[in-house]
Amino acid sequence: MTRPDEEGFARCLAAAGPGPVGLAVSGGSDSTALMHLALAHDPGRDWRVVTVDHGLRAGSAAEAAGVGRAAAALGLGHDILCWQGWDRSGNLQDSARRARQDLIRGWAAARGIGAVCLGHTRDDQAETVLLRLARGSGVDGLSGMAESRAEPGLLWLRPLLGLRRAALRDWLRSEGIAWADDPSNDDPRFDRVRARQMLAACGDLGIDAEGLAETAARMAAAREVLGREAARLAERIAGTMAGAVTLGEALWQAPDETRWRLLAGAACFVSGNPYRPRLAALRQAEAALAAGRSHTLHGCLMVPQKGGLRIQAEPRALEGVAAAGVPGIWAGWRIDGPQMAGLTVAALGEAGLSAAPGWRESGLSWLHAQVTPGLWQDGELVAAPALLPAQWRAVPCRDRDAFIRSFLSH
Repeated sequence: MTRPDEEGFARCLAAAGPGPVGLAVSGGSDSTALMHLALAHDPGRDWRVVTVDHGLRAGSAAEAAGVGRAAAALGLGHDILCWQGWDRSGNLQDSARRARQDLIRGWAAARGIGAVCLGHTRDDQAETVLLRLARGSGVDGLSGMAESRAEPGLLWLRPLLGLRRAALRDWLRSEGIAWADDPSNDDPRFDRVRARQMLAACGDLGIDAEGLAETAARMAAAREVLGREAARLAERIAGTMAGAVTLGEALWQAPDETRWRLLAGAACFVSGNPYRPRLAALRQAEAALAAGRSHTLHGCLMVPQKGGLRIQAEPRALEGVAAAGVPGIWAGWRIDGPQMAGLTVAALGEAGLSAAPGWRESGLSWLHAQVTPGLWQDGELVAAPALLPAQWRAVPCRDRDAFIRSFLSH
């Protein structure tokens, strides 16, 4: 049996450029196929395999070790990342997904890996669209998962997104390659499992994976058009200052979809959250802003000012968010300067502003200045490098151009 279509790998690797590429492999059929097909497509590439063991069921550690043996048999290095952060509350699958991404981000950054491939298939795309349809998603949600998605420092790739799971399993069987089935994939407590079951039952109505995936493709094309319009408006009215985004009063005359896109995009840009706030939350924010009130959304504080508004990090969202050592990255800021033992980067907050009486010279408001970085040692403020001259320098990682570009890349 011939190998499944390789066009997805060709496009994804062109986007990744040279250098090592990660492969996220759980041991299931899709990611197992990903590992074997990646090596077959580009045997000279520096492939690195990573498995996240969520530790939520018996046998997960053995399955992760099995991936390691399979990778070693192919001559590939392998790392296992363990998650122990679930507190048994909230949405398990969503928490596990976010934790998996965070762990892989850290793994890639530590190894100089700029791109990671995921094993999502056309079936996953259809299930995603069905779930988002049930939640009342708009164009962006119904466009499903993108074949490539860039975020600061990492490119997520899905080279199998055009392939069906059944075709991958047929190929694995023909090659004598085994995989492990995760029993949670048949657990009806999870939304995605119910979506998979519903999709199987809707075939008689003509609702199938192919049709839903085509809908996602059309919505993605529409999203590009809407994104270009939002970028044009952002070019006219947007600015960035000390980690915040400002939008001019022309925002309020823009069509609903464009206005919502800028508000949501600004919230994602400032907070670092790649997932848009829901429309209902955006409408609540608009109502508060129209009444002249500040409003919290998506880890951000939206503050009316001079006909427009400022979108900055919410002070409470940064409580407890700290990074050890300099140079380094903290909450969207790059901190450079000499190393000092015991130095920690955290928000200035009210305590930091009290310890830096000259902060008003920066021209920032009290609320805005609070969410800029402070350098702390043993609980004492050493410097406020974004506000006052110091031997350290704090620079936002993302600027106005990056904000405008965010509407053109997904």
